[in-house]
Amino acid sequence: MLRISQYLRELAHAEQTGQWPAPSRRDSASAPGPVVIWNLIRRCNLTCKHCYALSADHDYAGELSRDEVFAVMDDLKAFHVPVLILSGGEPLMRPDLFDIADRAKRMGFYVGLSSNGTLIDPALADRIAAQGFDYVGISLDGLRETHDQFRRQSGAFERSLAALRLLRARGVKVGLRYTMTALNAHDFEPLLDLMRQEQVDKFYFSHLNYAGRGNIHRGKDAQFQSTRAALDRLYERAWQAARDGRDEEYVTGNNDADGPYLLQWVAARFARWAEPLRARLQAWGGNSSGVNVANIDNLGEVHPDTMWWHYGLGNVRARPFSQIWMDTRDPLMAGLKQRPRPVEGRCAQCQYLAICNGNTRTRAQQLTGNPWAEDPGCYLSDEEIGLPADAAKAAPRRATILLKEVGHA
Repeated sequence: MLRISQYLRELAHAEQTGQWPAPSRRDSASAPGPVVIWNLIRRCNLTCKHCYALSADHDYAGELSRDEVFAVMDDLKAFHVPVLILSGGEPLMRPDLFDIADRAKRMGFYVGLSSNGTLIDPALADRIAAQGFDYVGISLDGLRETHDQFRRQSGAFERSLAALRLLRARGVKVGLRYTMTALNAHDFEPLLDLMRQEQVDKFYFSHLNYAGRGNIHRGKDAQFQSTRAALDRLYERAWQAARDGRDEEYVTGNNDADGPYLLQWVAARFARWAEPLRARLQAWGGNSSGVNVANIDNLGEVHPDTMWWHYGLGNVRARPFSQIWMDTRDPLMAGLKQRPRPVEGRCAQCQYLAICNGNTRTRAQQLTGNPWAEDPGCYLSDEEIGLPADAAKAAPRRATILLKEVGHA
């Protein structure tokens, strides 16, 4: 995840003082353990088009019991995991969710809740606020008509928007999550305006990744120029907020080319600060799947992140998470933890590899079968990434051909 606002606040400070601020102690130290996104339940009241979990409104057999969840939490705490993001399906459909959240808070985890928001009424909003979640993220994939089409349920937009309002009124830190595709790109800027109008704390811009229904619908992914235009607008909005001292957070996920693109955006406007920002982005290090971000699904299977549900590393019922996570006998985990990663093609030659770390790897694996192939979702040109002129004239790359086949080009 790229924390755009963090870097642009540093830029605003540099513009005001003439000096780029030193990283905080927290920023300069590596996380003690991975952030764990935990799909506690697969059941969901919606069947969204881009759901990586392919959830539906029925029970799924074999899910971890409360006692099993508690045992895993003990291991996560001992392994120094700092953050638990409780997700689904729709996590609010799990009867013992608040028992789990309460124990997590008492153990000292930062606890987030990832919800579609449609089940949150005033009474449930009271309970969420009383629970003390550190953050609640709610998905809005467009305005009313667009969102309801994505979520495949009439009225979903109004209920999700109502949930944001209910939580905000109770002092809960809330975020709006948006996944851009060619089908909802037209609502991106209106959603930015809605965020500010509703005084939402955070805007999370997610690129479509090729997993679950997102993989099925990858032919409808926004084209690269549309992506770049959206990011330009997002960076402009985040810069405006940083310059004006607004308490707004803008982040992106699922495409770590956003880091190099932010560097280019800043270099074109504030050239003298490009190198300090480059150093900060290299310290960030780009994609952290298999390193600083982990996923546990509803059945206890561990994955490098939520977009790798088709690839299991082991199950917490058989081995502790801490052992699974550090086991590099698995070739994918060995490669993900390697620095630099064993990427191929244009990724291997990219001048920004130290910043993006080869990106998510899911797109390459889904489209070519090779997790180390060049990333077909990278929207930076050959010239921008410093590819030699003769390489740019070479025969068409396999990933480019595949993109044409699924409608990207």
